[in-house]
Amino acid sequence: MKIRAILLSLLLLAGCTYIPDGIEPVKSFNLSRFLGQWYEVARLDHSFESGLSEVSATYTQRDDQGLNVINRGYSKEKNQWNEAIGKGYFVDNTDIGHLKVSFWGPFYSSFVIFELGENYDYAFVAGYSKDYLWLLSRTPQVDPHILKKFIADAERKGFDTSKLVMVKHS
Repeated sequence: MKIRAILLSLLLLAGCTYIPDGIEPVKSFNLSRFLGQWYEVARLDHSFESGLSEVSATYTQRDDQGLNVINRGYSKEKNQWNEAIGKGYFVDNTDIGHLKVSFWGPFYSSFVIFELGENYDYAFVAGYSKDYLWLLSRTPQVDPHILKKFIADAERKGFDTSKLVMVKHS
């Protein structure tokens, strides 16, 4: 019984840093170009962002080769801003767009960048499973062609795009 508890604890501490089937992280990733502010344009909804609009993420370099993450969104229902502060680290090499991010202590989850605009102006991001998907952009809106490509690519890769939430920005 004690060994099972230890194994479960180790699994939880390791986190969910998997890459979903059919998803390939970008190569030749450049963290310094990725840093800065991004706007969430579309997402598969989940409890920690449900009901939020005006969602953005800001990434800054840490001294330990990782990055700081500040996610921010507005809850109209509560008439308040919500903010989550986390940290991220590369899972493998620093030139592969696969990071692990934590907002809750030692628990990490995958952040898999599977497409990136040539000028780092948009990013398609998955989590550790196909329940997590984001379209991030340097601007609150994206060119309709990018949104169409995002939906088509996500659908082809097995994400349920019928559940996509288009994030409102004023």
